Amino acid sequence: MAEHKINIKELSFEEASFSIKELPNNIIELNNDEIIGQPRAMKALEMGLNVDRWGYNIFISGDSGTGRLSAVQAVASSMSEDLSNIKDIAYIHNFINSDNPKALILDRGIGKKYKNALEQFIQNLKINLNEKNKDTINIAINEIEKIKKDFPDNSILEHLSLIQKDLNSISLETNKDITTRYNINLVIDNQFKKTRPFVIENHPSFATLFGGIDDSKDENLLPYQRIKAGSILESCGGILVLYAGELLQVEGLWEALKKYLDSNKLRIKNDNYTPKGILKDRNIRAEVPRLPLKVVLIGNEEIYNKLSEIDEQFLKHFKISAQFDYSMELNDENIALTLAYLDKFSKNNNILELDDSGKRAILRFSAWFCEHRNELTTQFSQLTDLLVESNWWAQKDNKKIIDELAIRKALKERDYTVSLIESKINQEIERGEMIISLTGSKVGVVNGLAVIDRGASSFGLPTVITATVAPGSEGIVNIEHEAGLSGEIHDKGLLILEGYLRKHYARTFPLSIYAGICFEQSYAEVDGDSASSSELYALLSAIAEIPIRQDIAVTGSVNQMGIIQPVGGINEKIEGFYNACKRLGLNGRQGVIIPIQNVKNLILSYEVEQAIKDKKFHIYPVSTIDEGMQILTNRAIGERGKKGNFPMDTLNREIDDSLKELFKLVGASRS
Repeated sequence: MAEHKINIKELSFEEASFSIKELPNNIIELNNDEIIGQPRAMKALEMGLNVDRWGYNIFISGDSGTGRLSAVQAVASSMSEDLSNIKDIAYIHNFINSDNPKALILDRGIGKKYKNALEQFIQNLKINLNEKNKDTINIAINEIEKIKKDFPDNSILEHLSLIQKDLNSISLETNKDITTRYNINLVIDNQFKKTRPFVIENHPSFATLFGGIDDSKDENLLPYQRIKAGSILESCGGILVLYAGELLQVEGLWEALKKYLDSNKLRIKNDNYTPKGILKDRNIRAEVPRLPLKVVLIGNEEIYNKLSEIDEQFLKHFKISAQFDYSMELNDENIALTLAYLDKFSKNNNILELDDSGKRAILRFSAWFCEHRNELTTQFSQLTDLLVESNWWAQKDNKKIIDELAIRKALKERDYTVSLIESKINQEIERGEMIISLTGSKVGVVNGLAVIDRGASSFGLPTVITATVAPGSEGIVNIEHEAGLSGEIHDKGLLILEGYLRKHYARTFPLSIYAGICFEQSYAEVDGDSASSSELYALLSAIAEIPIRQDIAVTGSVNQMGIIQPVGGINEKIEGFYNACKRLGLNGRQGVIIPIQNVKNLILSYEVEQAIKDKKFHIYPVSTIDEGMQILTNRAIGERGKKGNFPMDTLNREIDDSLKELFKLVGASRS
């Protein structure tokens, strides 16, 4: 038997472990409105909020906790305070159609003065009516003329003229309640406003956004008196912030907002206005001339992409896209900025000071949250949450500072409280209820790695993948797909496996195989391609009947060329397999095969790092399927020679010969 070299390299402790070794010497003090790590988004916001053109509304995308709302507030506060667009808004009676109240748009501070003048006029009118003064009308008309001189605004002059006209057309004996229609309903009073309106509508509805109708049972109130302003009117001349997810949950609200942005009328839904002889579902159409308004929608990339695809008007109304990044480069400047943010948070919230070891530990967590050794998170709420929890544990242990041990304890206790399901699954493995082997070798059986998400937490666990092979022409049958438990990406991954077999083996003969691949004891939908390499290892093992190690778990996707591709959740997957092995007993041989590209994502728990240091657990980074098969079988893989044949006594030779034999068996069965 020929000897073939086997080259298997595992990560050393130094390569597998990660820490922040040095802290920058410079100390940074943050401004109150400084936003960290979002240069692109801040430029987009600055332009979007300052460009006074139709359609230049803003959609902000990004993860919660990245400072999206704070950024809008910061840019808004830095803008020059042009108060010319801030108006008082009032509704007046429509003397032709009372269900269509007219709007008065007045300069800031005029609304209250005009309302006071009208109330004095109405009071005088009531006195004359009660005294049955025959000159009541003439007195009222003359008084209005005096008011006109005090308020030269064209819209006010027009309103006063309508009141005069109404007075000339009425009979005092039959219109004792005429005074109710001469007042104004001042819904927006900005007389004391010193800055542009900045309105955040957290729970948008038709009523909160567009305004509503007073549900008072007083039937003497006229429609214009019942109108209540919504956040659109409150923010006119300024900025209105809406959360896209909340907005889209209310049927018809998104369409209504677009219509408002397009038109100059506001339709107020009237659910409660029920005077005699009028149906309850009748609408009041309250006229609102187009006013300057900047709408800022806060959402995520999924919502932005969806609206862009299904709504042709969306990009016309929201020309500015401000994308908030979830991470930033791990460098001295961003480390200093992060620590400055945490220091400021600690001082404002009476939290113990971080010592250097605590700073390094929380920066390590920041990189772990990004799943990248060269990045830090911009979701600072994640860091402050950890800081709050670490502060509690530090105080419980009577510490005067937050050190690395306090951070580690907070993380350990956090993991403990959310690990019930993971513990139950590992108990099932320990009791043999979940059939999985973590020692020995088997044919056509591979331990894959999966990630289970539960709310804000996630954990990894091993999953058994099996493959069976027989002669046939059906190709690879995805059992999960046949059972309706396979997503489209997973289906694609199975098709790639056939491409790999044709590319590497079945070059001079047809691929004649009937193979079934299954995720054992899995009853939920399987999607994604991160298990495609595991499936291929199981398939190759079944084809050549070559046993593969069960103490090594596998993750990674694969392309048709046999090149291993990176996957997500790598730390959770590794730790999940480690925890399962620890439950049954570490034997010093167990470990995982990962894509070599994922090494930069490794920020493992301190316990797993220690196990690697003690040679109790191993990580093997690979670039190709061939490298992975060598580790799983401890045999040489073999490369094609100049004549196109694999060397004898190699894995590839046995796989190639087995596929040829399957082809012969299929041919024999047809003859």
